[in-house]
Amino acid sequence: MKKLLMILCGALISAAALFAQVSAEDQEKAFKIMEATDKVLAYHGDYSATISLIIKKPGKPDEHVRYKIFERTDKDLMTIVQIFPEADKGVGYLRDGDNIWAYDPISRKFTHTSIKEALGDSDVKIDDVDRSKTHWRDNYTVTALEDGMLGKFEVNIITLKAKTTEPAYAKVKFFIRKDIPLALKEEDYSGSDRLMRTILIPKYTKVPAGYIATQVLMRDELNKGENTQEIVSDLTFDTLPDKIFTKAYLESLN
Repeated sequence: MKKLLMILCGALISAAALFAQVSAEDQEKAFKIMEATDKVLAYHGDYSATISLIIKKPGKPDEHVRYKIFERTDKDLMTIVQIFPEADKGVGYLRDGDNIWAYDPISRKFTHTSIKEALGDSDVKIDDVDRSKTHWRDNYTVTALEDGMLGKFEVNIITLKAKTTEPAYAKVKFFIRKDIPLALKEEDYSGSDRLMRTILIPKYTKVPAGYIATQVLMRDELNKGENTQEIVSDLTFDTLPDKIFTKAYLESLN
């Protein structure tokens, strides 16, 4: 018993030391950087885009999938419609605040799903294409703020630990450019601190409203060789009809 108590005390001291490394000043700085990554992007209000996915799995031919996404970021409204391949055309997702439904055009039924749900057989989750404001302070605790280099860029390396069930991963590490607050890399970890997924963002496009990540690579770290490339195109920022964010809209497409 005495030995067990010593081990537990040692673990608590180690944990306390870990969190003590992040000062209140650094925590505030880290949150401000993460909030800046949202502000610098072009998604403020309504937008639509085409998302093309190239899914690679060892021993299998590449799979090509396309979705049309419509979002009203200031109202947490989002509709996703699969437009390719033909066999899966009309599969859809609808988000209204915390409620997310998946739509099956064959059965014409809606089922509740999660923002953690993957799009088809890809490494892309609904959360990855949702551009509504991330509530960093509500959902995360800062556990590390470091300086580093990623390629030719000086970066802030920010490690966040989930404190609610909203995030898809228990721990996330972001590599953010210092000159412009753009995320270049993201590492997603499980509760046991195992690296689950790596996201690389090699290309941003500047538009009048801000920046768009137009090329993203998501690498499955559990199944080596599996990855999904995401290409964003056909962006518009016109006001969208309210009907697009309804179940009736998805039902009308088939």
